[in-house]
Amino acid sequence: MDIAGSLLLAIALMLIIEGMFPFVFPSAWSDTFRKIAERPPHQIRVGGLIVMVLGLILLFIVT
Repeated sequence: MDIAGSLLLAIALMLIIEGMFPFVFPSAWSDTFRKIAERPPHQIRVGGLIVMVLGLILLFIVT
């Protein structure tokens, strides 16, 4: 599989996983999303950074 195919596969898997939570737990997902949106922007930014770093570490472990 080429790079473009791998990237599309990764995006497809991300979308499936992201869609599972609001589909299975709509109330909990909505409450969690509301609580995150109420946080100050710098806390949201730090949370995003942590998730990206964890994703990079997992990517290096897997490949």
